[in-house]
Amino acid sequence: MMQETVLANATLILPDQLTKGHVVIREGLIAEIGEGGAPPSAIDCDGDFIAPGLIELHTDNLERHIQPRPGVNWPHAAAIYAHDAELAGCGITSVFDAMRVGSIPDRKDYAPYARQLASELLTQRDNNALRISHFLHLRAEVCSESLLDEMAEFTEADRVGLVSLMDHTPGQRQFRDTTALETYLRGKVQMTDREIGEYFDELWDISARNRTKHEAGIVGFAQRVGAVLASHDDSTVEEVARSATHGIRLAEFPTTLAAAQACAKNGIRTIMGAPNLIRGGSHSGNVSARDLAEADLLDIVSSDYVPSALLSAVAMLAEIWHDWPKAVACVTRTPAMAVGLADRGCLQAGLRADLIRFRMVDRTPALRETWVRGIRVA
Repeated sequence: MMQETVLANATLILPDQLTKGHVVIREGLIAEIGEGGAPPSAIDCDGDFIAPGLIELHTDNLERHIQPRPGVNWPHAAAIYAHDAELAGCGITSVFDAMRVGSIPDRKDYAPYARQLASELLTQRDNNALRISHFLHLRAEVCSESLLDEMAEFTEADRVGLVSLMDHTPGQRQFRDTTALETYLRGKVQMTDREIGEYFDELWDISARNRTKHEAGIVGFAQRVGAVLASHDDSTVEEVARSATHGIRLAEFPTTLAAAQACAKNGIRTIMGAPNLIRGGSHSGNVSARDLAEADLLDIVSSDYVPSALLSAVAMLAEIWHDWPKAVACVTRTPAMAVGLADRGCLQAGLRADLIRFRMVDRTPALRETWVRGIRVA
């Protein structure tokens, strides 16, 4: 028999409006969206919101699970399962798992890991062992020694969805002011001032030798495997212009208002971090996500390092914009469009039944249920 689930008495967040009604799920797809009555067998949602499942383009959460503390390496399969369950419990139904490619061989804390982790993730995905949809996001580090060799281990068969061009050379982009990086290194890995100075010298040398060929290699790889290419931490108008020449149409975490404005002028969608929005500012002293939202320069939100922040960010944006559909689009329809996922991201008949149910408790969204292809996963 054909499987059917009906979610009734719900507040539906449609692409352009809120409406009271019901959703019919049939064979993993949204079969019908309607107002008014529903069959007695329907699930009574008690007025809760029903929205598309959240789509996450940039999260470091899997890396946090494979290394829960500095120097502590966790079994990858167990880490993948825990990460997958956590995201489902936060309403995320599609994720691009960020993995660094580009290492410094003589540093144990910067060793290669992406190929092995990606293989294990793809195996779990192919075995239908995961609750939500997982895609590969390679964070390609320009300031490294082994970037090109590590990228060469990936082919079209891996179906890499997203590649971000990163450059964490001290004095550039996110760390234009090296004070924030120095504070991080002292607190996170207990480096002394002398060790920080030596480390900076090493990174400056690596960057000077490799930046040009690494940047060209990243752009060429993305084109070869058909991945969407994103920039990372654009700080200046000139950096955005360079991104545009590479065909980049997605900018992760621009650090200044000027860079965000330049992205808009160049047709580049801007991604900002939900923690930045919720905390009221960047922990690195960069531009505030709220300021960009109020200037209508924010297109997509990423949970970055706090998966639960994604749904909370939606509620904050709905307050700022007085517009629930526009806020929800930042974590559903717009990211889906940006990476070519045409089968999800909206409450629309014929699309995948990736859905979430939540209610507001005071000003905080409380997730009740998550469905992927019409199957409840959290």
